[in-house]
Amino acid sequence: MGRKIKIVDTTLRDGEQTAGVVFANEEKIRIAKLLAEIGVQQIEAGIPVMGGDEKKAIKSIVEADLDVSVMAWNRAVISDIKESIDCGVDAVAISISTSDIHIKHKLKRDRDWVLKNMVEATRFAKKHNLYVSVNAEDSSRTDMDFLLRFAKEAKEAGADRLRYCDTVGTMEPFQLYEQVKLIRNEIGIDVEMHTHNDFGLATANALAGVKAGANYVGVTVGGLGERAGNAALEEVVMALKYLYNIDLNFKTSKFRELNEYVGMASNRPVPAWKPIVGSNMFAHESGIHTDGVIKNASTYEIFSPEEVGLTRQIVIGKHSGRNAIINKFKEYGISLNNDEATEILKEVRSLAVKLKRALFDKELVYIYQDLKQERGEEWEEEKLS
Repeated sequence: MGRKIKIVDTTLRDGEQTAGVVFANEEKIRIAKLLAEIGVQQIEAGIPVMGGDEKKAIKSIVEADLDVSVMAWNRAVISDIKESIDCGVDAVAISISTSDIHIKHKLKRDRDWVLKNMVEATRFAKKHNLYVSVNAEDSSRTDMDFLLRFAKEAKEAGADRLRYCDTVGTMEPFQLYEQVKLIRNEIGIDVEMHTHNDFGLATANALAGVKAGANYVGVTVGGLGERAGNAALEEVVMALKYLYNIDLNFKTSKFRELNEYVGMASNRPVPAWKPIVGSNMFAHESGIHTDGVIKNASTYEIFSPEEVGLTRQIVIGKHSGRNAIINKFKEYGISLNNDEATEILKEVRSLAVKLKRALFDKELVYIYQDLKQERGEEWEEEKLS
């Protein structure tokens, strides 16, 4: 694409807004350091106007002097921005609703009031030399003509970018592509994608926005966030690299470690089936799949497990094949012929059905030992023949 795509991580703000999640200040600082280490360009660290521990944590992240832009979230209220300035951040997000349903029922105002407050807040922030992202909350349900007017007035007030917010996750990639492309063509302002996962489309929508011209993507570690969460950092980065040929030069080998830490801090452990970093990403049981991976990993793996901090696992269970059994026993220093592997596989499948799971290494060895004891001499004769 020839464009520089930047990642804005909001784990510490939108991620912590997940119902029931609270990060300790020390955890926030550690997460910020890990994010900076892997290559995130901007961290949305929190909401200064909350005061107390929230403000202390943001100040601590700023004082850590990480090689990353630190952004604070604000309403379109000048007193909010003053609190952000007091924290020492270099960037602010100024957020205000733009959809009629929000303006009428939440703000109980009108469109002109929204524009006036956004412009005043933006101008105030720019006077204090801050980078400004103007967030159009509920962009995806906003009248398009008004969203264009909002983006235009934001740009004229000095905003550096527009955050397109699919706040309730109601957008789909094809329509979103058209909207972002129109904003880029008509207004010419930088656009950040901020997508939610209510229909499982957060990452797809973020990528559609990038394809349409957005050059910032808002993410959270593991997709943490309100309701069904946000676009996941690791999904967006790896999809950009392998589907769009855009390598952000992130230290992706740290992805699993980062997800494990955030999972621990949020009490939301990484699911085994999680894309990119889940332990099942490189776990193979199906006979056809394991045979392919054993011969050439690229048959069923797009990238190596080491690239995201994982290891490959050949799982032996109901769906395993003979070659997987032979290769598994090679790990134990045992060489099986085809007949032995076939007999062991029969026992493996039977036991896997009884236990309703794959088998542990020790269970495989027990099967081997039992069969050898039962048929020891016969097996030896077969081997000699």
